[in-house]
Formats: sequence, C-alpha cells, structure tokens
Amino acid sequence: MEELAEFVKKRRKEVNLTQEEFADRAGVALTVIRKIEQNKTNLNLEKVNQVLKMFGHQLVPVRIKDTKEGLG
Repeated sequence: MEELAEFVKKRRKEVNLTQEEFADRAGVALTVIRKIEQNKTNLNLEKVNQVLKMFGHQLVPVRIKDTKEGLG
C-alpha cells in the first residue's frame, strides 16, 4: 500500500506542479504540503483531506492487517 507522502508527491509531480503551486491550488499553506511529503506525523486531517481531494481521494481508516505493517 502506498504511503500518504509517496502518494501526494507522486501525484503532484504527475501534474507538473511545484509544492508552492500545488499548495495554492489546494488552498492550503505550503507548510502543509511539505509536512505531508516529508511524512511528518503532526498533520491536520482536515488539511490532508483538502489536499487529497485534489486527486479525487480522501483519508479513510484501513484495517492494520490490510497494510504492510500488518503483514508481518
């Protein structure tokens, strides 16, 4: 399963936007994009969903056993 940081960075690059351009389009501060792409843990979930909405996605709970961490 793709991590949030990887997902956002990959999709942002696919649409050829800098972090600053993407933040402007998503309506969030540049620091939000940087925190997400650096895999920081202190994220505002509302802001994360605002960013993910740009790609037609949203943050949802996933059972641990269905993730990489739950396969070991």
